Amino acid sequence: MIRHLVGLMVTDMVQATDARLKESKAKSALEIQKLSHNVIGYSEDTQHRNRELKDFLYASLYRHYRVIRMQVKAEHIITDLFNAYLLEPLILPDHVQAWIPTRGLERTICDYIAGMTDRFAIEEHERLHDPYLRP
Repeated sequence: MIRHLVGLMVTDMVQATDARLKESKAKSALEIQKLSHNVIGYSEDTQHRNRELKDFLYASLYRHYRVIRMQVKAEHIITDLFNAYLLEPLILPDHVQAWIPTRGLERTICDYIAGMTDRFAIEEHERLHDPYLRP
């Protein structure tokens, strides 16, 4: 379905752009740049449908309360990990500590966290903050 949707959008953009190019009667890239309007883009119908889809996704998916909850949880986990490593860099694995002299502490921590999978970050957070778990 996604492949089909992308195909429709690409086809529409090529056709709408071709029509605008012919309508503009521009003979060079410089003439196109001097136009007061964009030549490359979707047809009005596809622009409208694309806006409707984006509005729907924003309201129904991106701003859904469950997605927001997960986002907030993830932000807390990442913040807690960063602060724990910053407060005590010796809890970082040895190979990661070796990056500190060349990258700096903050960049090392960011790079380390960025390389974590979601599952690993959650487990690492639990290991660092749950007093009943073994390190």
